[in-house]
Amino acid sequence: MDAPLLDIRGLSKSFGGLHVTRQVSLQLHAGERLGLIGPNGAGKTTLINLITGFLEPSEGRVWLSGQDISPLAQDQRVRLGLVRTFQITQLAPRLPIGLQVALAIHQRQGSVRKMWLPIGRYPQVRDEAMHILDALGLSRLAEQPPLALAYGQQRLVEIALAMALNPRVLLLDEPMAGVPTAERQTVLQALDSLPRELAILMIEHDMDLVFHFAHRMVVLAEGAVLAQGSPEIIRQHAAVRTAYLGEVD
Repeated sequence: MDAPLLDIRGLSKSFGGLHVTRQVSLQLHAGERLGLIGPNGAGKTTLINLITGFLEPSEGRVWLSGQDISPLAQDQRVRLGLVRTFQITQLAPRLPIGLQVALAIHQRQGSVRKMWLPIGRYPQVRDEAMHILDALGLSRLAEQPPLALAYGQQRLVEIALAMALNPRVLLLDEPMAGVPTAERQTVLQALDSLPRELAILMIEHDMDLVFHFAHRMVVLAEGAVLAQGSPEIIRQHAAVRTAYLGEVD
């Protein structure tokens, strides 16, 4: 197997005497879909915060494409292709979504300071933004602000913004959080449409989604890796069923 794109080695995080993450190691390869599950308080979002540089680990290292990125700031990790979405939507509520995606592209290209120029000066940015929105089924809504969209569509706009940053590794923190049941199929179809070569790590409490989406799964409990393997192995794992899956049966 090829070398992993993302290689997490012994990540730990303590807040005083509280051990939130305990010696977590995992790997993610190009094109792989990895599901990260566990009960509330298992340390899943903390792990994402450590991977992306939002938090500094007490121990451990993060490697991306063979480079130790542990000393790098969040924005430097993004420029290298490590991008995340958030559990709670963080969109500009009144700004048209097409413009928001274009701004993300300008940010990536370093041309955001020239946004005072007429939009026609950047047809390639407009075209890329529309291509991203179209892939997620949002192109017809490009002139609409998030306030005018259903919540499931807002979650897709967050993914569009992440894709505008040209990720190689995409970390999805509960993409179904708050999405009504009637809109979940739309989100699932959009996730299935993401580029095959993109490596994705997804935190999700929706078991139907994560078992459908993931090639491989990692289960956290009390901040440590309890089990990992294929969805079928995880589904049958006795300790996992006791610690987590049994809660939703």
